[in-house]
Amino acid sequence: MNNNGGNSKRTGTSRPSSNKPKPAMDKRSQKPKKKVADKPTAEEAKSAKKPNQAPKRAKASDEIRLNKYISNSGVCSRRDADIYIQSGNVKVNGIPVTEMGYLVKLTDVVNFDGVNLTPEKKEYILLNKPKNFTTAFDEGAEYRNVLELVKGSTTAKIAAVGRMDKNTTGLLLLTNDTDMIRKFSLPSQKSSKIYQVSLDKNLKFEDLEKISKGLTIDNHRIFVEEISYIEKEPKSEVGLKIRSSNIKVVRSIFEHFDYDVLRIDRVAFAGLTKKNLPRGNWRLLTEQEIINLKNV
Repeated sequence: MNNNGGNSKRTGTSRPSSNKPKPAMDKRSQKPKKKVADKPTAEEAKSAKKPNQAPKRAKASDEIRLNKYISNSGVCSRRDADIYIQSGNVKVNGIPVTEMGYLVKLTDVVNFDGVNLTPEKKEYILLNKPKNFTTAFDEGAEYRNVLELVKGSTTAKIAAVGRMDKNTTGLLLLTNDTDMIRKFSLPSQKSSKIYQVSLDKNLKFEDLEKISKGLTIDNHRIFVEEISYIEKEPKSEVGLKIRSSNIKVVRSIFEHFDYDVLRIDRVAFAGLTKKNLPRGNWRLLTEQEIINLKNV
């Protein structure tokens, strides 16, 4: 029997090593490495010039940034003012200005989207009015004006939103924003006010129901949002929710049913309350509260 594999070697599982030379590695570049620019420091980044930014210079005592001038006028916030400036909708002395940080004087004429502005900052002060103070200037020297209670709060010429007689207490808004004063004086305005009314006798339930349905006085229709007795108080103490800020309207509702009104206390005004505001004290409105009032 012939042995065909006598002269051949049996191959194993491992492959024979190849004598084929490996390809040479790519030659490394001998050029010098590019220098990576150092990252700017936080201070350098902060001072870097932004697009459309006016060159920095010393600000004079009678100058103010254009965006602050616009914000003080009450038309919009500083951030929104920057957008209007960049869009070319702001002119100073008749010349369009698009540079950020532009400085103006109070004597300059600033035109915002077609309307000339006044630079006086809008002030909004909430007072919890006590008795024996009035909003009028014609009620005699024996009655003090509410402006005495907020003396030192602002240098702006402010006025009360609506009128309050000497016997009425509670929330009173004072501002130099004539648009807001006009807005809350309109019969069609939609903000709610809540009053606590003290009567000379208990309010009959049938009269309460009649008032809740609304009534007509002197040919004027009066709409009442809500009326109820004050919990844990005599039925001569009544809570009234109504849109009108005219105290005379509140008084006339109960006088129409032959009740004498002893006291009226406004406990809420367009979402503002007396929380943390004792009688006779005042505070400035927050930015969010101002926005809310403007959106009512």
